[in-house]
Amino acid sequence: MKKKQAALIAILGGVLVLLIKLVAYFVSNSVALLSDALESIVNIAASGLMLFSVFVSEKPADESHKYGHERIENLSCLFEGILIIVAAILIVNAAAGRLFGAATLLELNLGIGISVLATGLNAGLSWFLARTAKKSGSAALEGDSKHLLSDVISSAGVWIGLFVAEYTGWGILDPVLAFMVAALIVRMGAGLIWSSSHNLLDRSCPAEENKIIEILLRHKPNFVGFHELRTRRHGNHVFSELHLTVEGSRSVREVHNFADHLEEELKEELPSLSLTIHFEPVN
Repeated sequence: MKKKQAALIAILGGVLVLLIKLVAYFVSNSVALLSDALESIVNIAASGLMLFSVFVSEKPADESHKYGHERIENLSCLFEGILIIVAAILIVNAAAGRLFGAATLLELNLGIGISVLATGLNAGLSWFLARTAKKSGSAALEGDSKHLLSDVISSAGVWIGLFVAEYTGWGILDPVLAFMVAALIVRMGAGLIWSSSHNLLDRSCPAEENKIIEILLRHKPNFVGFHELRTRRHGNHVFSELHLTVEGSRSVREVHNFADHLEEELKEELPSLSLTIHFEPVN
């Protein structure tokens, strides 16, 4: 499935999950379930941003963006991390008012049951986006998948705590759980900001570098040595460059043919790699 279609499904699924979670809150009057619903609002906003970034990233390279537009997916992940932290602030604000005056919980079992249904949909969306991200190599889809997965985990924690609150009568657990959910969300948002920032700063790609070295060593008789191997990720692609030293007696045609063969082999094992080789003669 195409990335744009997957992003659109994520938005529609997010709206449905939000509506179901709001029903769970109104039925139960639980601020912990309200915090779960507030996070879904951020999920929808993040999915909308993801759809926009996927649409832009698929534009072909042009005169102003000769490497293409795929890096916008990293920007999408960065802003999604910021939105997640905003959601955590909203949750803290909603829970603070009940910390010293816990409200009466209503049909809690029914509310939790409705929340379980919404979380099941979220889990399905997370699996679907993770699978599509793996096939397409999309950073934006992967970020949204992890976001939804953390939502599933936090929701499960809320259910456990609310069951304890109901059977012990400890109403204070309701806002305390909301604070715990907020802390988990902040951690997740900070993680997304950290990883996307590193990609925007051209972090190296160790797995690809190791593969390039492995393939180079298969052809050791054709060159003397190599140095200044560099890699950086740009959306779904990895751009790399290296300096390769060869015997000065070799002709330009021989060196060119070797480069073509090397690039073809790299392309077979690393389809998303674009390699630039600078040859240096050694006497």
